[in-house]
Amino acid sequence: MLEVTNRRAYGSFYFSKGASMRYHYEKPTIYSRIYGSTYKCDHPVYSECTLFKINNRGLAVIQQRYCYETKSTHWNVIDPWLIDELYLHTRFESFFNERAGEIQNGLYPTVTIRQIMWGLKLKPLPRERWETCFDRRLI
Repeated sequence: MLEVTNRRAYGSFYFSKGASMRYHYEKPTIYSRIYGSTYKCDHPVYSECTLFKINNRGLAVIQQRYCYETKSTHWNVIDPWLIDELYLHTRFESFFNERAGEIQNGLYPTVTIRQIMWGLKLKPLPRERWETCFDRRLI
């Protein structure tokens, strides 16, 4: 029988006293932004997005923002420290091949930052009270 001292069991995880688990994605201190580009379009939900484009196929990624002055939200480009983190992920190519498509009426297929982070099995960003989500896969 295995004896565990000074630890508490929660589900299948063990935490030492004083140890903390980092569940949410944290902004790195050093980052680059090489692969994605900002794409301006006439979409009914957003006017700017981060576009990942390979050959003639593209995938638009959006993130929700909050304006404290007007107390409203809008969708826009993703945080710059997430761009290369997503593109260089090992599962990005399969996610891109599944969800990306050719441009139609000036628009590329779109996903939210939470959808792509979930698809790549990355730790999520901390959820804000004002955030909303889409009920369907296609935006």
